[in-house]
Amino acid sequence: MNQLLIKRAYSAAGNTDGYRILIDRLWPRGLSKDKAAVDEWHREIAPTSDLRKWFGHKEENFSRFSEGYTRELDANPAAPLFAQHIGELLKEGNVTLVFGAKSPVCNHAVILQRWILEHLCHQERINKQENK
Repeated sequence: MNQLLIKRAYSAAGNTDGYRILIDRLWPRGLSKDKAAVDEWHREIAPTSDLRKWFGHKEENFSRFSEGYTRELDANPAAPLFAQHIGELLKEGNVTLVFGAKSPVCNHAVILQRWILEHLCHQERINKQENK
C-alpha cells in the first residue's frame, strides 16, 4: 500500500512524496509557490486560528492541542471528505501532507495524519461489514 507522509514545506520535494497537499491555514512565510511544489492547498482542514494561536507551537501544550484539534476534525464537515479524497489518492501513489511548522513531531500534520489513517481504517471496516 502507498503511504501517507508528512513533510515541512521548507524541505525540498522528493521523488517519494507523491501528491503533495498543503494543510496550513496560512501560506508558509517566505516560500514561493514553485518551491512549495504542492498540488493542492486545503486551508479548511487546518486547526482554527484560535486553537493554533493558543498552542503557540509549545511542546508542553501539544497534548491538549492534539485533543482540541481532533475534536475540531471530528466536528468539521470537510474532514471526512478530505480523508476520503486522501484514500482515493493513496490508491494511485504516496500522498504527502505539507506543513510549515518548525517541529517535525509537534505540529498539526502529525495529528491530521493519524486522524486520516484512523478514519480510513474505520471506513474500510464498515465497507467489509456491508459486503458480507
